Amino acid sequence: MVPRRRRRRPWYRTRAYRLARTAALVVALVLAVGRCGGHGTPPGAARAGGPDASRADGRGAGHGGSGADGAAPSGAPAPPPRPLTRSRPTSLRIPSLGVDAPITALRLDQDRHLQTPPVDRPQLVGWYEGGPTPGEPGTAIAVGHRDTTTGPAVFAALAQVTPGKLIEAGRADGRTAVYTVDQVKVFDKTDFPDEEVYAQSRRPELRVLTCGGLFSRRTGYTSNVVVFAHLTATK
Repeated sequence: MVPRRRRRRPWYRTRAYRLARTAALVVALVLAVGRCGGHGTPPGAARAGGPDASRADGRGAGHGGSGADGAAPSGAPAPPPRPLTRSRPTSLRIPSLGVDAPITALRLDQDRHLQTPPVDRPQLVGWYEGGPTPGEPGTAIAVGHRDTTTGPAVFAALAQVTPGKLIEAGRADGRTAVYTVDQVKVFDKTDFPDEEVYAQSRRPELRVLTCGGLFSRRTGYTSNVVVFAHLTATK
């Protein structure tokens, strides 16, 4: 009997080909993971604060935008905006919280304590008229209620604003001062740091205050929420 000749395997069924194909698949998977995973923040991209950290209503806040002071070339850091002259505040907007409220002037009472807006107008923001107006150098003060007996008030969600968000203060002359939030702090009313909150500044800054902490019918709220912000644009 003549022995049969063994037929050679096709090249695509050889062990060497299978090993080479497996190695190629491993390399492809490693490269794919490297491209798709670990989405780090690109250099120069906005970080904390989301869309409002870099724009308001489609206009650049930190970079002045169309019609805003202090515009800078693309890629260059924006210079500080020029402070504004005195003009009565008319409105206050916090876009990230949906706040858009009219402003009333506030004074100090007989005990040298800052007054608050009328309780029967919970959506009204008070602005200390003895301090800077929007965009002026120094530390401006805005105050609003967290809630009243009728329900939530204008600053019910103030403690939720985050650094990088915008606060826009309208003025009687038609200009708007745009502030960027630096930090949010909660202070016990029995140990309120007047010097830290009300300290004067050479640059235009803003403090926005409301109540916070626990509530008691006898003594009211135990704390104050304070938002610290500084001027980053005018328009």
